[in-house]
Amino acid sequence: MPSALFVVSEEGYWGEECTTPLTMLSDAGVDITVATPSGAPPKIDERSVDPDEVGEETAEEVREIHDSDERLNDPIPIATADASEYDLVAFPGGHGTEWDINQDRHARALLADAVAGDEGKGYVVCHAVGIFAFAREDDGSLLVEGRDITGFPNEWEEGIVDEHDRMPDGRKLPYWVEEEVKAAGGNWDAELDADESVTVDGDLVTARGPGSSAAGGEVLLDELGVERSA
Repeated sequence: MPSALFVVSEEGYWGEECTTPLTMLSDAGVDITVATPSGAPPKIDERSVDPDEVGEETAEEVREIHDSDERLNDPIPIATADASEYDLVAFPGGHGTEWDINQDRHARALLADAVAGDEGKGYVVCHAVGIFAFAREDDGSLLVEGRDITGFPNEWEEGIVDEHDRMPDGRKLPYWVEEEVKAAGGNWDAELDADESVTVDGDLVTARGPGSSAAGGEVLLDELGVERSA
């Protein structure tokens, strides 16, 4: 069966964007490994398990998986991972990725290696698409240049940060991912008129945000040629 590596933030990943595709792929028989920058268990964004934010059912389900899934609780360090050993390398989103995953040189290399050649695939979600501001091909060109990309849009960010780009927890957001993807040469379309947004460009799949988590999982199953679990 195929295998997948989930690269998850220690600074705050958005629960549903990780747990939904992780569960869907795992239930279909995909062998999953989790990696974090240091090898410590990832931190969840508490807003993603707040019933007032995501609903009681989602909050309870995501919290349960976060607390009990052995793969999430015993990750490997990103630096020890080799993209060639996996059929898919996935990058769940969350604002936290802006402080660790997106700028991590080993994470960037994993993504570049995943979409190089004909074998692997990359999946990048929400704020994790900010990694495209830094990820490069072997020749030094930006990985995202000329690729079709969706991700967390500026229009949504405006409803979260204050006039000084401070998050609800007080942290200063270092950049807005839509602007970074565009500046790096990506063809940005978050499909704001659609309920879900998942974009496939060759071996690269991107998803807009939490509401596209299940749709993203479905696309990944198709891309991997794996039948859905009953």
